[in-house]
Amino acid sequence: MAGSAAARDQIQIVGSSTVFPYTQAVAEEFANKTGNKAPVVESTGTGGGMKLFCQGVGEAHPDVTGASRAMKASEFKLCAENGVDSVTEVLLGYDGLSIAHAQSENHLDLTKAQLFLALAAEVPQDGKIVPNPYTKWSEIDPSLPDLKISVFGPPPTSGTRDAFVELVMEEGCETFEAVEALDKDAKKQVCQRMRQDGPFIEAGENDNLIVQRLQADPTALGIFGYSFLFENQDTLEAVAIEGVLPNEDTIASGEYGVSRPLFFYVKNAHRGVIPGLDEFIVEYISESSMGPGGYLSERGLIPLGDERRKEVQAAASKGKPMDAPGS
Repeated sequence: MAGSAAARDQIQIVGSSTVFPYTQAVAEEFANKTGNKAPVVESTGTGGGMKLFCQGVGEAHPDVTGASRAMKASEFKLCAENGVDSVTEVLLGYDGLSIAHAQSENHLDLTKAQLFLALAAEVPQDGKIVPNPYTKWSEIDPSLPDLKISVFGPPPTSGTRDAFVELVMEEGCETFEAVEALDKDAKKQVCQRMRQDGPFIEAGENDNLIVQRLQADPTALGIFGYSFLFENQDTLEAVAIEGVLPNEDTIASGEYGVSRPLFFYVKNAHRGVIPGLDEFIVEYISESSMGPGGYLSERGLIPLGDERRKEVQAAASKGKPMDAPGS
């Protein structure tokens, strides 16, 4: 390991498209401060990043992966099976999952139930579960705009998709009596399956492409992390969810009901072997990076509270191995 990994002089990072801009910012800061080559950062999606990260130890495999959800037990197992048996989990901060559109006179306020009805493959109607018949927002609720439902969102490999299904689709779904009457497996199927007949458009792992599509189509909505809304607030505006708009205060307090933790994971076998990796981790967990008023909060990250942040920084700097999820 030592000989082969030392042949690589750039840190390799994969993972979440939501965490990508934060990692990219840290990579630039690290290169400027140390004179080292900037790490290579790839936006592969959370699931894709975990797969690459867990493939093995050595220079052919990434050192770090970003994630917009916690590592799953199945991913932890895959890592262990491939010799990646010591991984440090770093809770970076919080992100609001934003739904946004190009700035216009339509200031939308949607409930999770309305979003479920717009985007699910099957929906309740007259006490039965039927293929989704809705093509316009006004068909769901007459108070909503008489516009076609057109929503750009992430693919199944994305942590953003996982979070949207859990925090919006499942919660919206469970408000309907016809769904509550289903058995566990049928309920899961109805609540989690996104429609594939046109109104929901999978837009890949590149959130910047969703932003560009919204700017080109003022009637469409897009789903992405708060940082992308934050960076494009001159052209985009958020949809309120149940009366609450995403911002630093509402995400940190939990008042905005579609917020989630962000993580990155470090392969401890690569510490002290891949040049600059230890110094890069120190920069990532520094107060000037992830602390209040740090350069990541300027890009939309919602920092951890002081006590939790100190715990995370201590575990990351010591390379404390994570336990198996759920143990």
